[in-house]
Amino acid sequence: MTQKQANLLLITVSMAWGTSYLFMKVAADDGMPSFTIVAMRSIIAFIFMWLLFAKKMVRVSWQTIKYSAIVGALLYGVFLGLLLGTKYTDASTAGFLTSTTVVLVPILQIFLTKRLPAKQIMIGVVVVMMGLAFLTLKDGFSIQLGAIYCLIGALCYAIHILVTNQFARKVDVLQLGIYQLGFCSLYAIIIAFTFETPALPTTSGSWISILGLAFICSAYGFVMQPIAQKYTTPENTGFFFSLEPIFSAFFAFLFLQEVMGMTGYIGAVFIMLGVTIANYQKKVKEPRVAYRKITLKEKIVK
Repeated sequence: MTQKQANLLLITVSMAWGTSYLFMKVAADDGMPSFTIVAMRSIIAFIFMWLLFAKKMVRVSWQTIKYSAIVGALLYGVFLGLLLGTKYTDASTAGFLTSTTVVLVPILQIFLTKRLPAKQIMIGVVVVMMGLAFLTLKDGFSIQLGAIYCLIGALCYAIHILVTNQFARKVDVLQLGIYQLGFCSLYAIIIAFTFETPALPTTSGSWISILGLAFICSAYGFVMQPIAQKYTTPENTGFFFSLEPIFSAFFAFLFLQEVMGMTGYIGAVFIMLGVTIANYQKKVKEPRVAYRKITLKEKIVK
């Protein structure tokens, strides 16, 4: 897989995750327990993907299990943070706040590499931050409980991107992607039975939301992510995931008739512009080779 193909795959992952806020909002508004929602989406996604790739899942290394347990814990933090954030705020705002991941990834990367990101990435971060400002200003941004949960989810998200980027280069990425869902399910089941009384969905809307979260957002999104990340950079991953709120707003408009307003659309343009700047690479011209005619005498010598 080329880096360009990996980047295109990450865009489809971002699109899949753009639907997650709608699904989470519907399930939460229907009264389903929060920990149970996370558990159900993880369990269904893990079982489906494991059965789909059963032959490849049987033989797994201890290193893969260890790495999967780590990223699975981070994944659970992402799921729970975003779900609680969506529960206490609207889906669009949750999507926008989660986009702070695009700023957190390069910042965290500084501490890991001990060096500043490339110039175009830093410019892209600034432009994306401007876009996020426009998007949040339309709602009169203020730190509320839902926003705090979303920001915690975004932080787990950023760490998950960086850690997955390291692990994906050392183990089988498909196994890593699927077994992280398994460990996420394990953590979710333990916490759900400890702090809640788990209950199955009671409405068709809740079932559609759970299945959407399981198959579209979890099974596809978080399994394709580590596969694509193996062939691109963590900065690129973070920036392509910044498209997530754009897709979230689009689906909200399509299915809920929500309108972002002028500032929202301006913010969307800034985010896409920032992504383009951050991923711009100058084409390196190949050096020209000077040729000369070989004389008859040189041919004879050769």
